[in-house]
Amino acid sequence: MNEQEIYQLLEEKYDQFNRKSFIEPDPIAIPHLFSKNEDIEIAGFLSATIAWGQRKTIVKNAHSLVELMDMAPYDFVLNHSEKDLKRFDNFKHRTFNSIDLNYFICSLRNIYLNHGGLEHTFVADNMQLGIGNFKKTFFSIDHPSRTTKHVSDPLKNSSAKRINMFLRWMVRKDNRGVDFGIWKNIPTQNLMCPLDVHSGNVARKLGLLKRTQNDWKAVIELTESLRKMDVNDPVKYDFSLFGLGVFEKF
Repeated sequence: MNEQEIYQLLEEKYDQFNRKSFIEPDPIAIPHLFSKNEDIEIAGFLSATIAWGQRKTIVKNAHSLVELMDMAPYDFVLNHSEKDLKRFDNFKHRTFNSIDLNYFICSLRNIYLNHGGLEHTFVADNMQLGIGNFKKTFFSIDHPSRTTKHVSDPLKNSSAKRINMFLRWMVRKDNRGVDFGIWKNIPTQNLMCPLDVHSGNVARKLGLLKRTQNDWKAVIELTESLRKMDVNDPVKYDFSLFGLGVFEKF
């Protein structure tokens, strides 16, 4: 395929997969249960955190998580008592368990009360620094050492796939009803493409990515390739790469 053909394919698939019908079987369905910005971002952050494994299981577990928070994530984060956290004792998704979840709730409260909210912790000149700053703030209170592995760090060359996906949800605004676009202080053109096995394989087949490892260097290379097609919104093609990989087995 030449560059024009690749561009046309990605545009076509972006249009095909960036639709409301995409929401239901995807983890983004969970923040779509809410209308208040803080509820959306907390539900989105927790759903993105456990977004590995089978999509059906991710959505089921993320749904039970917000139900355990009385379908009011922001109110629960701000006003929970120690006793309230016991309701999470049996929660588990892969290696993410109640110890991790309890800390996440406490850390989110600290962020809303003392650091100007979740969006504020990500604001930086670029997303590598932004995610690095967020992780530093997130673990700035006493925490179990096991929990740090559940927040990726691109400053250590992690692809930070789930955080980049969460940032796409919060920042991109295109009025198509999938991404929320509720965060105003991070430019869409600064977003980095979520990179996983599926999107990485498709990107390599299309010649958009040469690096063989799915790490932060690969994220930079892929996003730079996508910027050549849309400098203002390169991450819109995450829909195309993911759709081609997961739904069309490209």
